[in-house]
Amino acid sequence: MTNTIHLAHSPDSDDAFMFHALANGKIDTGDLEFIHELKDIETLNQAAMEEKYEVTAVSFHAYTYIAEKYAILPHGASFGDNYGPVIISSEPMKKEDLKDCRIAIPGLLTTAYLTLKIYLEGAELTQRAIPFDEIMDNVKNGNVDAGVIIHEGQLTFEEEGFHLVEDLGKWWKKETGGPLPLGCNVIRKDLGEDKIRQISNLLHQSIIYSLENREEALDHAMQYSRDLPREKADQFVGMYVNNWTREYNQTSIRAVTQILEKAHDLKIIPKKIEPEFTS
Repeated sequence: MTNTIHLAHSPDSDDAFMFHALANGKIDTGDLEFIHELKDIETLNQAAMEEKYEVTAVSFHAYTYIAEKYAILPHGASFGDNYGPVIISSEPMKKEDLKDCRIAIPGLLTTAYLTLKIYLEGAELTQRAIPFDEIMDNVKNGNVDAGVIIHEGQLTFEEEGFHLVEDLGKWWKKETGGPLPLGCNVIRKDLGEDKIRQISNLLHQSIIYSLENREEALDHAMQYSRDLPREKADQFVGMYVNNWTREYNQTSIRAVTQILEKAHDLKIIPKKIEPEFTS
């Protein structure tokens, strides 16, 4: 009997790279069949609130609302190590200007929004949740004054004529000395320890396979690169699928704890969350 596991992740080059081996039959999954569900991260965040998928990528911000039902897998995370979501504008702007302007964000449950709120010390903002791939156009057209950019736009905003207000990953590094936790893979606790261990092992194998067969995995990822040239797509994949992704260590676990504590201290999230990791 085959057990069907819905594996939900973003249709982005980094996630495609990570799960190439599972998507293309490069590893033996035994009695498990993986169905890949491709949705943007904020859609996945909302779906996790309803426990829709057995395994899903979510923002660390969203995790704070689903921690009772999902545990964090010990691999597959995205960290920004001295880089991360960027705040952009059409005209030069300073940090203090952000509190009085219209800011486009890629979703209320994204870690990009959480980090923006921490950056501005919990200030009330006039934000608009807009699909991440429409934010640049909204800034350019004057529908908003600034925007928080994630994904490939982090590499292209300057050549498209935008001004950098702040790189939140660089800011976080200066503040804490560690990487900025952005997204993680989580698994439903009701699957039970044995099934969780089996699934976790296969996901880890997929990540390692791609890291060890980079060009092959990048070939697969290019179809999700949103017209980035291969060199830049490779750069983007390297930013978010790397040694931080292989497995958590003391530094990355401390970074997760730090951002959740800061969010609670500033009353951005309603209760204190202790991150729970599977083995």
